[in-house]
Amino acid sequence: MTQKQSLALAFALLSCSAWSSTTWSQSGGIQDPVQRVVAENCSVKYIRNVNIPSEVEGKLIELNLEEGMNISAGDVLAIVDDTAAKLALELKKAEEKEAMLNADNDVNLQDALNSEELAQAEAESFRELYEKSAIPYYEMKKKDLEAIRAKLRIDLAQMQKKIAEAQYIAKRSEREIADYEQKRRRVLAPFDGYVENRIAQQGEWVQPGSPIATLVQLDRVRIEGVVNALEFKGRVRAGMPIRVRVFADSSDTQAYETDATVGFVSSELNLRGQVRVWADIQNQKDDSGAWIVKPGMQAEIVFE
Repeated sequence: MTQKQSLALAFALLSCSAWSSTTWSQSGGIQDPVQRVVAENCSVKYIRNVNIPSEVEGKLIELNLEEGMNISAGDVLAIVDDTAAKLALELKKAEEKEAMLNADNDVNLQDALNSEELAQAEAESFRELYEKSAIPYYEMKKKDLEAIRAKLRIDLAQMQKKIAEAQYIAKRSEREIADYEQKRRRVLAPFDGYVENRIAQQGEWVQPGSPIATLVQLDRVRIEGVVNALEFKGRVRAGMPIRVRVFADSSDTQAYETDATVGFVSSELNLRGQVRVWADIQNQKDDSGAWIVKPGMQAEIVFE
């Protein structure tokens, strides 16, 4: 076989091999699609699950909540006995009012100004009399010193007014502290939520930090799972669009679906090479008024 024939035979074999590979791939023998990223072990969790505490010590005289109630931010959940705090606040208000009147009072200053003007006039008159030898020197000197003392009384009156203004500021701060102490005895809801558990009872003695009730947020919930960071390297990032499915039971037909974005991707891998991810979704109510998505439900996160 000549060299030319050998080259022709080799080219024919390569052409057949390429055609066979193409045909095999098109027929489904070789598949290389991009694998879809799906988070594992996903479940619904609370975003906020807070034990609302008392900030002060005392008797719980009012409790305005029950388990299952919907609460709005700022609602008064409970009141710890505030009788002494109210009386202290009234006292501080009266002291603040007195200090304000003293700070606004300029009668002493005006009196000092008038006295100084009179003393200066008298000193000038006695100086003229002394120059005419109508009075002795000590009489003239006495009036000069009285004029100087009158000027010092102006400085004293101005200083007393500044002190009164400073005392008013102090009394105002004391009143604000008393007002704050009274407000601390009112346990307020920090956010819109649902009373999951009532812990304290009306009439009970509570300490600072004693939990009154457990308040949870249900209008927004968190879907949390794990993703294989080694298998899907670079394909999972915060801010990516995702599709979330929440399952009320084992049937896929009952799934609640919504779009969301990835809120967090952990920087730490677990022993299986997985990273923790989560996304927050808006919850909705069904026809009966109950929330559709509940913490503890199983879910699925699909990265788009």
